[in-house]
Amino acid sequence: MRETDAALIVIDVQNDFCPGGALAVEGGHEIIAGINALMPEFGCVVLTQDWHPADHSSFADNHPGAAPFTVTEMPYGPQVLWPRHCVIGSNGAAFHPDLATDPAQLILRKGFRAGIDSYSAFFENDRETATGLEPWLRARGITTLVLAGLATDFCVAYSALDAVRLGFRVELREDLSRAIDLDGSLEEARAQMTDAGVVMVDPR
Repeated sequence: MRETDAALIVIDVQNDFCPGGALAVEGGHEIIAGINALMPEFGCVVLTQDWHPADHSSFADNHPGAAPFTVTEMPYGPQVLWPRHCVIGSNGAAFHPDLATDPAQLILRKGFRAGIDSYSAFFENDRETATGLEPWLRARGITTLVLAGLATDFCVAYSALDAVRLGFRVELREDLSRAIDLDGSLEEARAQMTDAGVVMVDPR
């Protein structure tokens, strides 16, 4: 039976985050079959998609002399500088070809403003500029969110923490997510999510 008050939010299962991509997450492709199998259990499925202009401020190569994975200070706070990835219209920005996209009622593109990154499905990295996802879910009577995707310690975690802050009940399918784990970022993200009340689910 389909969940009527729950939505499955699938975060950034895109070519650039899967093996062979510009910002590949180890094992990123391994979660796709499980995500596809989970979709029919939900009446509401949302896919998010990183969607960056070529001049995006989070790209290390747009900062002369800066190395990928270093941190710089932006007006909204610290920002990791990433390898160029998920550029608008590129193959890297496309969903992985094995991901089922037809069940999605909404595809939410984020990170399209050059001056600010957007990890979360709900807010850009200033934590104030909304993507519009919250009212879309509220209008459909959604109270519970189940999250899966890439990467656990960045876009998935930011989305989960914002969802809890907005009053949703949130579950994270750890078996259907994979992490970058940058200098201990996975452990830190898991602790933050647990402390915030995210229900961590791993049936493996």
